[in-house]
Amino acid sequence: MSRPSPPPHTAVLVPVKAFSQAKRRLAEALSPGQRARLARDMAGGVVAAGAPLPVAVVCDDEDVASWARRVGAEVLWRPGLGLDAAVTDGVLTLSSRGVRRVVVSHGDLPLARELAWVADFGGVTIVPDRRDDGTNVICVPAGAGFSFAYGPGSFRRHAAEGRRLGLGVRVVRDPLLGWDVDLPADLLLPALPG
Repeated sequence: MSRPSPPPHTAVLVPVKAFSQAKRRLAEALSPGQRARLARDMAGGVVAAGAPLPVAVVCDDEDVASWARRVGAEVLWRPGLGLDAAVTDGVLTLSSRGVRRVVVSHGDLPLARELAWVADFGGVTIVPDRRDDGTNVICVPAGAGFSFAYGPGSFRRHAAEGRRLGLGVRVVRDPLLGWDVDLPADLLLPALPG
């Protein structure tokens, strides 16, 4: 499917937690080393899916920061903030540099191929997980003062926040970006057409 180009002054922000701490709910299926490799590989795919946009990784782990630099992403070092505050701070930092739209994507999307199209709408675009519960990808106007609230039910909270700010809210249920990996069953990737 051909998608329009993103507007100029758009960037991608990927929050990435320590690989050694990632995906603990997969412990019954994968060893600690396997979980760390899986988290690194999935995050690498998400960073690559951000091209041709500039990509920043927000993190508080030296191993993640070194990895991010190696894969060509900017590092936004935000220790001790937690996910919501780190993403908010990352968006504000990008906004202060002239970025007008930020696509925030979680790093655990093994089927991510392209992220730029998410920014082709003027309001807020939300790509929920396949259960319509979490927010896998969201694009927000950088200067809107959007309050992030990740965790269970974040899809509905983020849609409500967009409406509270008077922004248009577009929901896109995308089979590639909607597939995240949290539980052992999620490792069984679907067969996709094409």
